[in-house]
Amino acid sequence: MSNPPDLHLGLIGDNIAASRAPLLHRLAGAQNGLTVQYDRLVPRDLGQEFDTVFADCARGGYAGINVTYPYKERAAAKVTIADPLVRAIGAVNTVLFPPEGPQGHNTDYTGFIAAYRAVRGDEAPGTVCLIGTGGVGRALAFGLVALGAEELRLVDRDTAKAEALATDLRAASPGTPVIVKTDAARAATGATGLLNGTPLGMVGHGGTPLPAAAMTGAQWAFDAVYTPVDTQFLQDAEAAGLTILSGYELFFHQGVHAWALFSGAPLDEAALRAALARA
Repeated sequence: MSNPPDLHLGLIGDNIAASRAPLLHRLAGAQNGLTVQYDRLVPRDLGQEFDTVFADCARGGYAGINVTYPYKERAAAKVTIADPLVRAIGAVNTVLFPPEGPQGHNTDYTGFIAAYRAVRGDEAPGTVCLIGTGGVGRALAFGLVALGAEELRLVDRDTAKAEALATDLRAASPGTPVIVKTDAARAATGATGLLNGTPLGMVGHGGTPLPAAAMTGAQWAFDAVYTPVDTQFLQDAEAAGLTILSGYELFFHQGVHAWALFSGAPLDEAALRAALARA
């Protein structure tokens, strides 16, 4: 019988075969002399509903899990959230399972802020067009408010979802104008920053949420998708002369922050980044 891992983690989500999260956490463990088991948990492939998979993790020896599309908002309803900001976001991507019960965190929020500052420093986001207001979109929106966005324009096929996020953002930051739009190209007109918070462009979800012609005049673009890194959205943005903020940077920083929550162990971030690039 093999020895149990020092740390048992997992990821619940759909379409996660290409996720590099298992590798990131195994490499982080190796830096600290820890063996890490990190399982991909796809409810459909397991023949179970999300609720069942989550409950199995909570009682099945997992120290914690990450949660990705499309379950972040559902996970938030199953955990205690100590941070009032994360409660306002209404989505969690990192869950710990201490004896007192599941605890929810959002390292998409902190990871996006870190990724943005690494590329644009202290420069404010300006007027931003955010396409997609689900779990990651909500984290991005609150991150943009924290970074000092001048105005947020929210776009989603589900208008009710966008309106709900707008209401929450106005409550959290009354001085920030938040507008809901139904047409992405029109919402992008005159925007400084363009963000894709949808799965469009991901492996298995081809396409782009915004026509290339609509990117003219913007200054920067971010895509939450990182599999592949060079999405059509970012290729079009780069061709239009925009500064690119890759979803890989969000993946890396949210993973580093999740590792700290899971383990409390330190990380040499430069060494981790280099190890991921070699693998």
